Amino acid sequence: MLEAVGWQGRRGPRLVAFFGCMYYAGMRPGEVVHLRKDRCVLPADGWGKLNLNGNSPRVGSSWTDNGTSHDPRSLKHRPEKATRPVPIPPELVKLMREHIEQYGTAPDGRLFRTFRNGMVQESGYGVVWAAARAEVFSEEERATPLAKRPYDARHAGISLWLASGVPVAECARRAGHSIAVLLRVYAKCIHGDEDHANQLITERLQRRCTNPQAPDGS
Repeated sequence: MLEAVGWQGRRGPRLVAFFGCMYYAGMRPGEVVHLRKDRCVLPADGWGKLNLNGNSPRVGSSWTDNGTSHDPRSLKHRPEKATRPVPIPPELVKLMREHIEQYGTAPDGRLFRTFRNGMVQESGYGVVWAAARAEVFSEEERATPLAKRPYDARHAGISLWLASGVPVAECARRAGHSIAVLLRVYAKCIHGDEDHANQLITERLQRRCTNPQAPDGS
């Protein structure tokens, strides 16, 4: 999907890292719209970090104080001025470094912007996502809910964390969810990979057998 996003006209290449943030960092669209360069740690090698500190969801111009369609605010479910550090893998670091090198930033430091430095709109990135989906999925797949909405990139990323064995509490922290919400939304993912869970338990039991004096041995 990310590769296909880059094939979509003039806007597509500017949105590859945008959708990459949703997938690799589990970010909400409004958090990506709000993201500024000074909140990013992007080393030449290895993992980086995003220190998220705000959210600019689209709410409609009649509902904002400044007449724009986005309403800058604190992170969802977090006190004002709270931050949420999210480690990001080398794949996303690379995408973001390339994006900054090629497109720079808006005057206020935002990484993602329209051609006139405006806020990226759902109507724009939604069209690009739909066009990319049409290119990479078969007719049968397009008839399913698979990657139907851009927000599904976030769901896919968080599901990957859980399926990889990352503790639920850490997944919730990175995603900006409470543990209760994470368990409710991603219950199928958490309970659906029995083979992987069994393998993890088997490996732990084998280590206990070879080292019975370990603190958690019995």
